[in-house]
Amino acid sequence: MRVRSPQDLGAAIVFFLIGGAGLWFGQELERGTASKMGTGYFPFILSCLILVIGAVLLARAIATDGPDIERPQWRPIAFILGAVVGFGFLLQWTGLLAAALIVTVISAYARRNVRLRDYLWLGAGLALFTAAVFVLALNQPLPLWWGAE
Repeated sequence: MRVRSPQDLGAAIVFFLIGGAGLWFGQELERGTASKMGTGYFPFILSCLILVIGAVLLARAIATDGPDIERPQWRPIAFILGAVVGFGFLLQWTGLLAAALIVTVISAYARRNVRLRDYLWLGAGLALFTAAVFVLALNQPLPLWWGAE
């Protein structure tokens, strides 16, 4: 048995780990039945589906040719992860509007050759859209700007 698609094998391993973790951590939850679902029913079904996807990817890794696993691109990983973590810290201090704008600009630097003006406009639009949806339409208790509760 020879692996012909290392990327699919890597993805299969990740799916097996996630599905297995879901089954492991949800084993003490009451599953119930389809007509009377318990708290563990949906996590169990979802974990099983994730394992099936992993099995399909494993079969594909053996059956079809595919590309090798590429080296990680650290710049996008660092900026996107930094933007997500930054949003969590900025939201309470600066409010939703400023946090959305700042996070958009930070995540833009995951790419090379960033035109800052374009991303400032994008960030402003995303901030307004996010505020309209979550604060105005859905009435979520998020501060719009610093000092607002």
